[in-house]
Amino acid sequence: MNAADISAGDTSWVLISAALVLLMTLGLAFFYGGMVRAKSVLNMVMMSVVTMGLVGVLWVLVGFSLVFGESIGGFIGNPTDFAGLVAILHEDAVVDGVPTLIFAGFQAAFAIIAVALVSGAVADRMRFSAWVAFGVVWALFVYFPAAHWVFAFDGSVSENGGFIANDLGAVDFAGGTAIHINAGAAALALALVLRPRLGFGRTPMRPHNLPLVMLGAGLLWFGWFGFNAGSALGANHTAAFAWINTLAAPAAAMLAWLLVEKIRDGRPTSLGAASGVVAGLVGITPAAVAVTPLGAIAIGALAGIGSALAIGLKTKLGYDDSLDVVGVHLVAGLIGTLAIGILANPIAPAGEAGLLHGGGLHLLGVEALSAGIVLVYSFVVTTVIALVLRSVMGGIRVTSHEESFGIDVSAHAESGYDFSQVPYTSRNITRSIVIPTPEQQEVGS
Repeated sequence: MNAADISAGDTSWVLISAALVLLMTLGLAFFYGGMVRAKSVLNMVMMSVVTMGLVGVLWVLVGFSLVFGESIGGFIGNPTDFAGLVAILHEDAVVDGVPTLIFAGFQAAFAIIAVALVSGAVADRMRFSAWVAFGVVWALFVYFPAAHWVFAFDGSVSENGGFIANDLGAVDFAGGTAIHINAGAAALALALVLRPRLGFGRTPMRPHNLPLVMLGAGLLWFGWFGFNAGSALGANHTAAFAWINTLAAPAAAMLAWLLVEKIRDGRPTSLGAASGVVAGLVGITPAAVAVTPLGAIAIGALAGIGSALAIGLKTKLGYDDSLDVVGVHLVAGLIGTLAIGILANPIAPAGEAGLLHGGGLHLLGVEALSAGIVLVYSFVVTTVIALVLRSVMGGIRVTSHEESFGIDVSAHAESGYDFSQVPYTSRNITRSIVIPTPEQQEVGS
């Protein structure tokens, strides 16, 4: 293609969608930030915000090339093809009617939020420097390969792409496997290596700011229209299909989650409503153009019920997934991916038929295989990364003293809600910050 093949309308939509997806990371920061305790809110927000810097730079340098460069055995893109994005700076670089540069920007926003999602599992206890190192290494060795498998189609940006998209032929419209199952499996691995927070299972660890959680969920839903409908790479029927399904699924999931809470606990909660919305968004992501709106409602309801029930497993099994990344993103991602094999309707743009529409078991088997490959790869490699970083860095978890007091002051010399009379400054933290010992905190209280 050349510059004459560029569609102004499609390009405008993808430009807007890329901005919406980038906004999602800030929505995630609010969502996660409101869910932690007040003493760790800034650290939680910073884990998302710093990811924008880390992955943004990494994507330009080598990430886009690793994901969309000429495939090396279907596993990873050639890192030299688009290093620095130099090869796509000319006007004739076009993908599906939009400039390759904006396609690269759109996919960069995906990479950023995929990494940021993992941070919810390690709230309150991971060293900030360790998170920075983990974010870089995980993007390079886990997200970029998985994204290549799922998003790099033959003949799109490069002649040959990843094996899940092309050899297996799995349906994953906007990243149920590469993003949500991937991040959820990584979250479980990282939570297991870090071990539970102090007092986990004994001390209440309630969200400190539920309006902040609701704001974050709202921003995520708003941005997700760009996430899913923008993946059509055009202002067209496919985008419209994805948009309406991105409305229907989270709406159903929210109601389903609230119903579970009402039956199980006696009261529906605002946290449940926000979490239900996110679960529905995750569930519909891979299936956004594979099912009808009625199918989207079914997926949303299944995701809402499944995730609402799954979040209780961490207490029973003893792993501390602080903000339910496993219970929401891994579980709902699996539900949405597997549901394609059952509910996919050939009248939808993907053109695939699931079990209920005469397609047999083949598509379900392909979806299960692709989900299993990403899940196992992410869990194993993330575990190795975490163990290596723990050894090299002399530990990736804050001290029990810092955890008890809260990470905000010790890691950032700031506080989200500054009610303290203790003076501190980032210029000379060692002299100006005095973190009370647990015994002093007990006397002070």
